[in-house]
Order: sequence, then structure tokens, then C-alpha cells
Amino acid sequence: MNANLDKNKLGLKGILFDLDGTLVDSKKAYTYSAKKACAKLRCESVVGSSVLEIPRKLELNLPLTDIVAKDVSVFLKIYLKTYYEVTKTKTYPLPGVAKTLEMLSQNAKLALVTMRFVPKEQVINELSQFGLSKYFAHVVTALDTSKPKPSPEALINCVRTLGVQMCDCIMVGDSVSDVRAGKAAGARTVAVLSGLFSRQELFAEKPDFIIKDVTELPRIVT
Repeated sequence: MNANLDKNKLGLKGILFDLDGTLVDSKKAYTYSAKKACAKLRCESVVGSSVLEIPRKLELNLPLTDIVAKDVSVFLKIYLKTYYEVTKTKTYPLPGVAKTLEMLSQNAKLALVTMRFVPKEQVINELSQFGLSKYFAHVVTALDTSKPKPSPEALINCVRTLGVQMCDCIMVGDSVSDVRAGKAAGARTVAVLSGLFSRQELFAEKPDFIIKDVTELPRIVT
């Protein structure tokens, strides 16, 4: 496998990754945050598939009024504060992520572009506890840009820091925002099915590749 990586079919010099749903499973954190917000507001609990509709709608900038019956702004404030507090204990790497990142980092610079509104140091610390931070040359959060994904701004700034050309990079993520940001920036795009969005939703965005999860990425670039 390592010998094949040297060939790097796509000629990649940079690989930009989303975090939640792409490298880590965040569903427990989403569920916990929704329950805590509902408990504090003493409102009916969000259950079932509606729990995962909250982060989906937030990513797409859609209203939550069909999920949260009252005090949506207060709910959202509690929900996000809780989520950012518990990601370190209630998220964990998806299977095979560490091995995949190790392989890919041998022949391309890896970076992380997340929509979390937290300091990058918090994300780096979380990655460190999983043994993943060493693979990333750069980390960008929503606090590092005036326009988070699907704007290409974060990706453009990230690639500039890496010292590579956008045409030599791919954006890997689980959401339509990841694909849109990658396309807007001029990178090739890989959509993974390990997150919140369906194959049909991702297919509609016309990414260059759709794969089950990041463990299938080496076969694309080797």
C-alpha cells in the first residue's frame, strides 16, 4: 500500500477534511446536547431522527421551528454550548480513521476545516486524545473565517497556509456544505456517507467521488 501511495493517481498535494461525520462520530454528542437543552427549557424532548435533523438544519441554515416548539433561540444557545463542551468526551474516531490518515499523510499535506465555532486549540486537543492531531499540518475552525462553509474562504486560506495549489487538493466531507465549499474553491470533492446526509442528497451536489467512508479514500488517490 505504501508503495502505491507514491504514485498518487490524482497528483494530490493537499487533502482537506471535515471533522464531524467525516473523521469522528458525533451522534452521541448531538443527542446529549438536545436532551440537555430540552431539560433546561422544560419542553418536550427531541427524540428519534429529529435529533440528527438539528445539526443537519443548522448546517443548511434552515429553521428549527418544526423540531423545537418554543424558545428556539434559547434552545439553540444551550444546545451549541453543550455540544462544544462535550465533543471531547462524547465523540470518537470512526473505524479505520487513524490508519487511513497515517497512509495519506505520507504523500500529501492534511488539513482540517470544521464548522465548529470553537478555538482551533480545542479541536487540536480533541484530536490529540485520539492520536490524530499529528497528521494535520493545519486546522481551521469557523472562528478563523468570516464566512464558514459552504463559502470557500476557509478552504482558500487553508490551502494558502499549506503552500499548495487548490487544483492539487481535494475536499473530503459528509455534507452538502463540504461539497459546495470544495467546488466553489476549485478543489476536487469527495463525499462520504458516514455522516448526516444521504447518498441522494450528496449525489445532487455532483461531487467527484462518493464513498462509504474515509477508509475508501486511499483507493482513489493511489
